[in-house]
Amino acid sequence: MIFYLSGFAAFLLIGVPVALALGLASLVYLYLTGNTQLLIAFPQRMIAGVDQFVLLTIPFFLLAGNFMNAGGITDEIVRLAQTLVGRVRGGLAAVTVVASMLFSGVSGAATAEASALGSVLIPAMRRDGYDPRYAAALVATSSILGPLVPPSLALILYGVLTGTSIGDLFIAGIGPAIILCLALVAYVLIKARREGHPPSPMLGKAERRRSLRRGAPALLLPVIIVGGIRSGIFTPTEAAAIAALYALLLAVFFYRTMGFAAFWNALFETATLSAGIMLIVAMASMTAFVLGFENVPRQIAAGLTSLTQDPALLLLLINALLLMLGLFLEPLAALILVMPILIEVVKTIGLDPVQFGVMVVLNLMIGMITPPVGLCLFIVSAIGRVPIEGVSRAALPMIVICVAVLLLVAFVPDLTLFLPSLIAEGGN
Repeated sequence: MIFYLSGFAAFLLIGVPVALALGLASLVYLYLTGNTQLLIAFPQRMIAGVDQFVLLTIPFFLLAGNFMNAGGITDEIVRLAQTLVGRVRGGLAAVTVVASMLFSGVSGAATAEASALGSVLIPAMRRDGYDPRYAAALVATSSILGPLVPPSLALILYGVLTGTSIGDLFIAGIGPAIILCLALVAYVLIKARREGHPPSPMLGKAERRRSLRRGAPALLLPVIIVGGIRSGIFTPTEAAAIAALYALLLAVFFYRTMGFAAFWNALFETATLSAGIMLIVAMASMTAFVLGFENVPRQIAAGLTSLTQDPALLLLLINALLLMLGLFLEPLAALILVMPILIEVVKTIGLDPVQFGVMVVLNLMIGMITPPVGLCLFIVSAIGRVPIEGVSRAALPMIVICVAVLLLVAFVPDLTLFLPSLIAEGGN
């Protein structure tokens, strides 16, 4: 197995994209171990990795998000957030967090939130006198709210890999997302009072009514997704297709801001992103083949459980492993790489797979805002034109808050399982 890991690390260090590094490391492993006869199975494994009907949810949800962005949804959500929280001292910082929470129901991806909201809110916070490093760090940290609530691409992939109900995962992520949102709002308001940040200007009654009227339809998207799946009206894949159709109708007939050029760009961007994700899934299926061939999942599970039988210590070890992995790997690739291993450990300690899924996704998203490969940090650094080192330092207190919420998710099961169980009881 050392051949595979060494090859993977070497390819990453020389700048090979993660997807190709996964596949090339697998080829190197087979060559060095003399198992080249297994190369014939690789194309079959790649096709089998992406030949899953539920994976159609990913391009459809991406398409829904792109349609909503083309329809001007970002500006409307910012106005709606300003109506809700913008009048207090440090209101624009609170607007950033709340807007990220509301925008989560549109994008489902942290990078999409960081780029879409960052381009609007970082210049606005700079004009209001905020430190641009703090503004960029806040946008980056708030962006990880997206993958915790529907339609979360990371939760979808976790559900595909483990056979866990995607509807339950969507609902389970809502509680931790709300707690993280409130914790970040509390932090920015305390910081605003201590450092004298300005309050946002109060919107007039007419403007508040307009923002509520125009922002409300966008907030129905996650309701349609979760409600339709939980009620059994449609499957997750059908929910994604309906979400894309709803977003298109909303952008064309309600907001009336998407012409043919914007429509075509949304299709093109969706195709590009979907192809990249599916390539990662296909290449990572080769990695899963290598791991299974070497029986690595059971060996690592046995190794961890031999260190300790205490479920709490095992959870801490798993979280430490995921946080380390998130520093260097893109979340979707990391999910595919580690889930065959960790699912064996989860079975050993009896952790609910829904709770575990939310914990894993939050872990890997924290890596998106942590150096050295925190992709969201690089996005906001480029948008705000501030050094990555300054953004990283400004993000440290917020990363501590995220880790605290992560520990709550890991050790307080009701935080994630209460809503799914409540809705299940209501359905009965």
